[in-house]
Amino acid sequence: MTTLLAAFQFLTIFPPVVRRAFTPQELGRAVGFFPLVGLAIGGLLLTLDAGLNWFFSPTLSAALILVTWVAVTRGLHLDGFMDSCDGLFGGHTPEARLTIMRDSRIGAFGFAGGALLLLTKFAALLSLENRTAGIMLAPMLGRWGMAAAIVFFPYARQQGLGRDMKDHADRSQAILATITVLVTSWLIARWLGWLSFVLAGLALITWIRFVLARLPGLTGDTYGAACELLELLVLLIFAISFRG
Repeated sequence: MTTLLAAFQFLTIFPPVVRRAFTPQELGRAVGFFPLVGLAIGGLLLTLDAGLNWFFSPTLSAALILVTWVAVTRGLHLDGFMDSCDGLFGGHTPEARLTIMRDSRIGAFGFAGGALLLLTKFAALLSLENRTAGIMLAPMLGRWGMAAAIVFFPYARQQGLGRDMKDHADRSQAILATITVLVTSWLIARWLGWLSFVLAGLALITWIRFVLARLPGLTGDTYGAACELLELLVLLIFAISFRG
């Protein structure tokens, strides 16, 4: 239970039940529960979506869903995405890129990337053909991507929260995360859910190859960026409309 609570308290604004710092071992074991946190976020957003559509236009409802999505995660992954944009596109050496990514200030690449990401997510939410599948699976697959990246790929820094997770997460966490995703994706969207999982895996590998060509390893910011990119991908998959 402590590791499950660690996952919720780290990834969301979930009220702190455990009022102490989590140990590195607990943070590492929490990685396996990341998709379950995403599933809970998706359930919250879907419930809110059903309620908002009674009172507001689809455009305003989509905007409020997106605001809630960012707020419930404290903007953690969005911040990582913007920092990644600044560092990966703004630096000329691996050391310079890592230094830029540590800077809390936002640069031109981060601002542009964050704005375009939110705009595209908003348009995808507005265009969803299968709202249940899109809203439920996007947060879950995004956090599965984080879990897989933490377990299977090198970390760039010698210290930090990401280092603690990396050092104490093993394949059992990746297996737990993947089983959660496979079962839930099938129950929600059958073959299209599994197709989304496969495409998310390919997108994750593409992102990580891009990062590793510019950095000696991944960072907490690039984990967050992976989550944001996979969320967007899943929303786009379920926004596809086949019209004759």
